[in-house]
Amino acid sequence: MPNPAPESAPTGTLDDLVRLLAGRRVAVLTGAGCSTESGIPDYRGPETRRRARNPIQYKGFIGEPATRRRYWARAMVGWERFSGAEPNPAHRALAEMESAGLLTGLVTQNVDRLHHEAGSRNVVELHGALAEVVCLECRAISPRTELQRRLAEANPDWVARRAEMAPDGDAEIDPDEHFLVVGCERCGGPLKPHVVFFGEGVPKERVQAAWDIVDAADVLLVVGSSLAVYSGYRFVRGASKRGQPIALVNLGETRGDPHATLKVAARAGELLPALIPRLQG
Repeated sequence: MPNPAPESAPTGTLDDLVRLLAGRRVAVLTGAGCSTESGIPDYRGPETRRRARNPIQYKGFIGEPATRRRYWARAMVGWERFSGAEPNPAHRALAEMESAGLLTGLVTQNVDRLHHEAGSRNVVELHGALAEVVCLECRAISPRTELQRRLAEANPDWVARRAEMAPDGDAEIDPDEHFLVVGCERCGGPLKPHVVFFGEGVPKERVQAAWDIVDAADVLLVVGSSLAVYSGYRFVRGASKRGQPIALVNLGETRGDPHATLKVAARAGELLPALIPRLQG
């Protein structure tokens, strides 16, 4: 039987993290905090907690044309900066760890595809990726870049608009009723970003692929996630129940703190590059 979880995570240093991970197969779970150093805001980090945001809900997007118009108008403005983000040292360090044979794989809650750009190969995108859109009627999948071109042609006055970047490719701007939403080129149906919205379930096969990565590991390393959303938290809870060590690298509290073996309060882009030579040495 695993030991009862402590009330809070024991805090530690890079040295403590090295001792926990050395010689063990590591599964990695990443959240938005892994990409903030690439300029992509998160929902619950220190910088975004100062203002409340209500992300688009799945039910509203599916059932309300006005909600879809609001989403695509804001996303059109936010896309250029979002798509221009580049991997930071944390992404590159994780890719290097995989290449060195230290990881069983990587599970991410992020939708920016920066892990792939950094060179990671065995990646499960729990929430999908904004690089693709899906038709809600015929289910055809197409590139987001092509939709951006079509939106710009339909709304030329929006091309030059600028706004503060928000999480998940959104922008802090309110559209008006004149914004035109384009449909699927194949059937004309409404388009949705190929991501899991709030209130929408993660596909079962994707969850199983993530469990395969966690099950093959000796220890679970969580990087940059508050674990507030169950889709990621489930892996921490499951690992804890079977006594699998859990290390958290995050600034601020997380839902997984009571389950953690160790927590290091540090920026991922500073800590992870320093971790690699210590594990390889």
